[in-house]
Amino acid sequence: MKTIVPTMQGLIDRRMLINFRVQQDVIRKLLPPHFRPKLVKGWAMAGVCLIRLKDIRPRSFPLPCGVTSENAAHRIAVEWEENGMTREGVFIPRRDTSSVLQAFAGGRFFPGVHHVADFDVEENNDEFHLDMRARDNGVFVEVHARRASRIPAASVFASLDEASEFFARGSIGYSATADPNCCDGLELFTSRWEVEALDVQSLRSSFFDDAAQFPKGTIHFDCALLMRNIEHEWHVLPRMEGEL
Repeated sequence: MKTIVPTMQGLIDRRMLINFRVQQDVIRKLLPPHFRPKLVKGWAMAGVCLIRLKDIRPRSFPLPCGVTSENAAHRIAVEWEENGMTREGVFIPRRDTSSVLQAFAGGRFFPGVHHVADFDVEENNDEFHLDMRARDNGVFVEVHARRASRIPAASVFASLDEASEFFARGSIGYSATADPNCCDGLELFTSRWEVEALDVQSLRSSFFDDAAQFPKGTIHFDCALLMRNIEHEWHVLPRMEGEL
């Protein structure tokens, strides 16, 4: 009998999108056969989403029964063909969470395998320090960032508005599963879409700093964006299975 997964709702309390531009031939090696990289001025875009979710619960459930958690999702902007149309979103090779409950449910009762991680977060209105380390030693991320008025001049995006528009179109996410030809799907719906620029003071990422995976010169930090206090819903999508 097929399990019916409810729509989940809650609040995006804080979301940092740390973005890299990557040579497309390097990114292609990391993608399942369904996808091709979505390009900006010839570059593929990848990064990590560092998001604190509050009051996550099935849509019909009232407060205060929701779950609050810190989460990290490594993402790659992608395109694919579906019913004769080009679609776009992100492929997520890895998800990590501070919630043991989410890690247990992910890949079983809710789309996307999640790994348990420890998060150390210090922040105020203008400055953010986040240290994430997966308990299986799979990945770590360390970032120190401050609110800014604009994105870096070296970014592939001409402006904050242009970057915002690009990432707003990545609301559909397909997560890796144990089967390389199968992905779990979720679509994010937000009550509004507002982003600010972040000035990244320091950044370490075991995933993107791996020279075996991203040889020197093939990857560059591009920009970072911030979202806060946004109501949202997660809608489950059918699994994507088989090769294109």
